[in-house]
Amino acid sequence: MVSLLSPSVMTLAILIVSCVFFMSGKVRSDIVALCALLALLIFGILTPAEALSGFASPVVIMMVGLFVVGAGIFRTGLAKMISSRILRIGGKNENVLFVLVMLVTALIGAFVSNTGTVAVMLPIVMSMAASSGISSSRYLMPMAFASSMGLFTLISTPPNLVIQEALVDAGMEPLGFFSFAPVGAVVVAVGIGVLYFLSRLLVRKDEGKRNEKRKAKTLAELVEEYNLVHLSFQVEVPAASPMVGRSLKELRIGSLYDVSVGRIIHAPQTRFRRITTEEVAGPESVILAGDVLHLHGSEEHVDRLVAEQGLVATEWSPKSSGETADTGYAEAFIMPNSHLINHTVADSRFRELYNVNVLGIKRHGEYDLGDMRDVKMHAGDSLLIQGTWDNITALEEYTDEFVLLGQPEKRAARVTLDRKAPMAALIMAGMILLMVLDVIPGVAAVLLAAVFMVLTGCLRNMEEAYTSINWASVVLIAAMIPMSTAFDKTGITAAISGFLLHGLGDIGPQGLLAMVYFVTSLTTMFISNTATAVLFAPIAMDAALRMGVSPYPFLFAVAVSASMCFASPFSTPPNALVMSAGGYRFGDYIRVGLPLQVVMGVVMIFVLPLLFPF
Repeated sequence: MVSLLSPSVMTLAILIVSCVFFMSGKVRSDIVALCALLALLIFGILTPAEALSGFASPVVIMMVGLFVVGAGIFRTGLAKMISSRILRIGGKNENVLFVLVMLVTALIGAFVSNTGTVAVMLPIVMSMAASSGISSSRYLMPMAFASSMGLFTLISTPPNLVIQEALVDAGMEPLGFFSFAPVGAVVVAVGIGVLYFLSRLLVRKDEGKRNEKRKAKTLAELVEEYNLVHLSFQVEVPAASPMVGRSLKELRIGSLYDVSVGRIIHAPQTRFRRITTEEVAGPESVILAGDVLHLHGSEEHVDRLVAEQGLVATEWSPKSSGETADTGYAEAFIMPNSHLINHTVADSRFRELYNVNVLGIKRHGEYDLGDMRDVKMHAGDSLLIQGTWDNITALEEYTDEFVLLGQPEKRAARVTLDRKAPMAALIMAGMILLMVLDVIPGVAAVLLAAVFMVLTGCLRNMEEAYTSINWASVVLIAAMIPMSTAFDKTGITAAISGFLLHGLGDIGPQGLLAMVYFVTSLTTMFISNTATAVLFAPIAMDAALRMGVSPYPFLFAVAVSASMCFASPFSTPPNALVMSAGGYRFGDYIRVGLPLQVVMGVVMIFVLPLLFPF
């Protein structure tokens, strides 16, 4: 069968099948890329050395280092502190706040990943919107878009690194660290100008009325949102109860009754001691006579627990089971790359690992609070958690897993500069300086900064550094890079560039630039921006050289169009991350993102030749 199909036809077939799986989303993108790579190898299109060349690519190694550097910046709280302080300048002015959100997000996104940028900005923007009494929906989607607009530096997005490698491989002058700065300035200016008006379409009338009175997300609002009044109960433990003297691990209340114990209030044990003590329930918590338990579950299951364990039901209210100086409630959004995805609450061992209780899950506006143990978590889910403030605050360290949103005004107010933050700032500045001055290769500067992040304690150890790396993205890029080699080797690149030059007639450099930009922009709506850039960078290069013009504007068109994909919630992780938080529908991305994507393309077709002449 292999002999019946030419290498070029086979390569195109592999790409088309891969694109179908990329678009369907039913199989992980890194698995799809690996299967495509194996197919190219098995059918003899690529040699083993060619197939594995992507894993030794400077682009891939540099991305690995940037993940570690970004983790150090987040771990020390540096990015969060800077952004929150800058955002305070906006006060309660809705328009000033909108511009600041866009600018700060774009500036942070110039140096760290767009997903990490959104993870930092999401709780801050929610806090600012809540405290100002305005709708967060107007800000969250533009914020996600702005994280991709920060094209000021060579390391701001993977497509930038892809076209840099294309230039180096062709023996041309490489780009400088800030070569993208003029393009980034135009992109951010266009983005702010267009979204300033389009973002108003994201604010729904009913939401605006609710937010007029909202100052912050209070316990009462959480109780109402998650219907805790009807699924929370308070019981007292008499001395005769068989639960007395036993730990929650022994009692197995969750597995036997599908009921969660949130808090335990220990009554005075002697008549001389009148002070009650309280603790967040954990596996080792021991039940004592006279204790008051706060339970979460269905009324049927709680009634069975009360009957079988000889408990006494008492009245429950949000105040009696609310927040104290030590304990409270919070919300957390599951990140797109979290290991919690597709795991049940029981399997994730939330209580054992994080010392907090999961009381409910909100998904696409629907709430699930019953039989929580067997509910599988999805990306973008909102978890209602309960625990001590210390343990809740500690969740902020797990930026790869979830973004903490509960009590947002308190979260933003508690942001402080960690003692390692100055060191993280110094390392990042040193990395940028080395890359700007071109003292050592860019990949060496990034790896040096990554190593120093560990050696100086900005990251606890190498294990944390390895954990911070998004290996799925690394494998995806490394596996897709050989696809461009296959395109060159089988003549597909030359065929496509020839079609652009001759099949469409004499369209001139401007017309060719428009074709490259919009074909890349269309493709990146269905597969990852990095994979799109890998495919189209050699095509743009070949087409420009055949026409006898400079390839720089065409390669910049590939990088910008691959990064500026706004019309789908699934095109980039930031777009998906804010979907649940902002209460957006798929149509919202079409109404707001598609016009922005088209306007951005039209502007770039005229601006790029001015910045990088043909």
